[in-house]
Amino acid sequence: MIAFFRKNSFVLLLLAAFVLSDVLISIWDPMVTSRRFYKNDFTKTLYHHGWLDHGPVFFGNSSVTGAYIEEQSKSGLIELGLSYGKLTDLQALLERQLFHVEDQLVIAIDVHTMIDSLETDPTYQWFKPWYQPYVYTYRDYFRDSGSEAVRQLYEGTLELNRSKLFAYVPRWIDKELYYGKKADDELKTKWDDYERRFGWMSQPDYKDNLQALDSILRYADDHKLPVRVIWMPWNPAYPVPKYMAGLQTTVNQKLAQHQVPVLDLLSTYKPAQFHDLVHLSREVGAPVFTKEVDAWLQSLAKSSK
Repeated sequence: MIAFFRKNSFVLLLLAAFVLSDVLISIWDPMVTSRRFYKNDFTKTLYHHGWLDHGPVFFGNSSVTGAYIEEQSKSGLIELGLSYGKLTDLQALLERQLFHVEDQLVIAIDVHTMIDSLETDPTYQWFKPWYQPYVYTYRDYFRDSGSEAVRQLYEGTLELNRSKLFAYVPRWIDKELYYGKKADDELKTKWDDYERRFGWMSQPDYKDNLQALDSILRYADDHKLPVRVIWMPWNPAYPVPKYMAGLQTTVNQKLAQHQVPVLDLLSTYKPAQFHDLVHLSREVGAPVFTKEVDAWLQSLAKSSK
């Protein structure tokens, strides 16, 4: 054994150095703590709430980010809209205790929330296996920020300008909002794309998210956490995806078994209130939506007393 270590000492020391450096970098967690690096929507939520990781939550995908104006709401919900967020993400958040939902959990489901195959943001914290090196997991973002750092060092050295040596452009820390209204030809193109990608889907294509819903409802029952579900608005200028009728029936049956209140807004908003097919306009639709959600939650609170 001693001979083996002596023979391979350089390789073993190199491996140890890599492991130690990766552990130190993961403790630093620059994807969260440093503005040099890209931030996903979960980290942005924490950032804008002073790193608070507990409280009542309004969870969903970007439709929630666009529609629910937290600073105008009287419900006290933390807007936890995630770009491409799905119920499998909420399940992971709860199981890994990355956020402790308290008092109330409002879940928004739109036409994309339950689609298993929908691409998502790979940088969400729950996707990283414990055994995968931190630097490898976020290699694209290290490459991006590292290239910027090398470029600044080069320019600062060349120009003898200390201010440039460690300068960087802080990465965007706000979530995407949806202002104005897209042109009709853009909406038609997007609808054609949705129809091609998702229009043929049925229950097998959202089975993982149905299982995640079961898990979330069991978690809520075990923790005595009130759950409310909102079917998010869809632009009525275009047909609702064919799979939605079956999806709503299946989901609503599960919710009824757990006595979860449901607010169905899928077809109640006007085309003029939308930015596109699934996002309400921040100026027109979002204020109406926020007030409507507030009033509904307030009515539920009164009826439970």
